[in-house]
Amino acid sequence: MYLLNKNSNTSIILAGILALIVGVGVSRFAFTSLLPSMLDDFLSVSFAGYLAAINYVGYLSGAIFAVFIKDINTKVKYFRVGMLLCVLTTIFLATTHNETVWLLSRIIAGFGSAMALVVGSAIVMTKLNMQSKTKAMGIHFSGIGFSILVCDLIMRAVFQANGSWENSWVILTIFAFFATLYSIYILSFDKEQKTANTSHGFDKSIFSTYVVLLILAYFAVGIGFVVFATFLPDIINSLEGLEGYGSLTWTLVGLAGIPSCIFWMNLAHKKGSVNVIIISMFLLFIAIMIPTLTNNVYLNLLSGVLYGGTFVGLVGLFLNIGGKLAGKNPVVLMGAMTTAYGIGQVIGPLYSVALIDYFKDYNYALYVTAGIVLLGIFLLFIAKNIANEEQKNL
Repeated sequence: MYLLNKNSNTSIILAGILALIVGVGVSRFAFTSLLPSMLDDFLSVSFAGYLAAINYVGYLSGAIFAVFIKDINTKVKYFRVGMLLCVLTTIFLATTHNETVWLLSRIIAGFGSAMALVVGSAIVMTKLNMQSKTKAMGIHFSGIGFSILVCDLIMRAVFQANGSWENSWVILTIFAFFATLYSIYILSFDKEQKTANTSHGFDKSIFSTYVVLLILAYFAVGIGFVVFATFLPDIINSLEGLEGYGSLTWTLVGLAGIPSCIFWMNLAHKKGSVNVIIISMFLLFIAIMIPTLTNNVYLNLLSGVLYGGTFVGLVGLFLNIGGKLAGKNPVVLMGAMTTAYGIGQVIGPLYSVALIDYFKDYNYALYVTAGIVLLGIFLLFIAKNIANEEQKNL
């Protein structure tokens, strides 16, 4: 069969998208889809925030670790381990309410997510047999949007059949198992690949003021991403008259996320990366502010669309410009950018939990988050003013 051909570009992209659905969807975003149901049962908002933070600690450690795996054969091994970890840690959420087990499973799942996303994407890039891989990788990263949508649709189907959130985790585990088998099979090589070990010395001149400002702005995006990624369905459900709309909003996040990376990358090619990043971050700022200003159903659904339509694209935009700035030594700069984004992902749920506990609603957590995103935009305007001619053309 054509889709079982390891060297077919179609099967490689499909396997990459399935890896993202398992690694990012089942291992992370499914938690957001199921959050309202779990909050109604045994979870507290505070513990949900801690689970989100520790999940991103696992992801951050895995992402930094992945940056330093040079050999493609080693990448394949860690990709397999990460995918299996994503499957195994999901079943624990269905079978126990033990908080320690949940905390351990979420941090391990975070590490598995990094292997699926960072390492899996590197394998897809290596295996694709085409001259220009930019558009194909844009399709691959649409898997982040699909990861939200597919997991949300599975959850909806389970609840439609009068199932529970525990049943949802079981069905998600079964789906993840078969998707993992396919991804592991396709994203591998028939024989060990020969790789040249080239190393570049650490060049601290990479970290100019311009680059540091970009890294700080990416930290702000990490915070802007994670608060909605953790709480959005419950934020919408908590608004007067919008009870039950949280799930629909989250579905729209996934739908908007699917084409976003391709759209923003194409626009950046025409208008310049930093200009497009500023526009995208401003739309993210608006998305975060909408639930604090109105309970209008259409505007809050728009909030989900704006959020889904920006956060995936922003990852692609920042890493793309980072790769161009790094030249022949992308490891250190990519590591720094990934770390900044990851720290934002860890901090966001923690301060949000503190503010939610104190003020008894989500508004102040959203005000702080929106303010940090706005500060990131301000830093980008400063970066634009100090950019040299080469940087302005990126």
